[in-house]
Amino acid sequence: MIAWVSKHYKVKENPLIAEIEQHLPQTQCAQCGYPGCRPYAEAIAKGEAEINLCPPGGDETIKNLAELLHLEIKPLEKEATEKRVAWIDESKCIGCVLCIKACPVDAIIGATKQTHTVINSECTGCDLCVPACPVDCIEMLNKDELQEKIKQLHQG
Repeated sequence: MIAWVSKHYKVKENPLIAEIEQHLPQTQCAQCGYPGCRPYAEAIAKGEAEINLCPPGGDETIKNLAELLHLEIKPLEKEATEKRVAWIDESKCIGCVLCIKACPVDAIIGATKQTHTVINSECTGCDLCVPACPVDCIEMLNKDELQEKIKQLHQG
């Protein structure tokens, strides 16, 4: 009976949601104010969200969404700032893996009870790892700050 009801009363999804989602970067970083790319796509499809809320997608995503939805191109809602990446002070890291679990793009590598590190090229700067860390060993740094940290490590 349940199978019959679910088959005959299945709620059809708006196909526009999937099209919008294809244009989003799939970082699941929540920088748009939604918990992931899918909920953001759903909000756009319902007309509840603007197309210019995705910092990782940037201007290219806005352009693609505007074209898809026949909307005017708007500048990114959040003023573009210099890209920041997570940096883990490995001397303080306890290997709890909470940052790894919090990272939506798998930019943090490590193992339980081992120090962790960030793959800078993969980090979107979403900050989700920072509050997850129980020992406050993660900082968000811009390019110059990161280079200074690396320089200090090599000197000391």
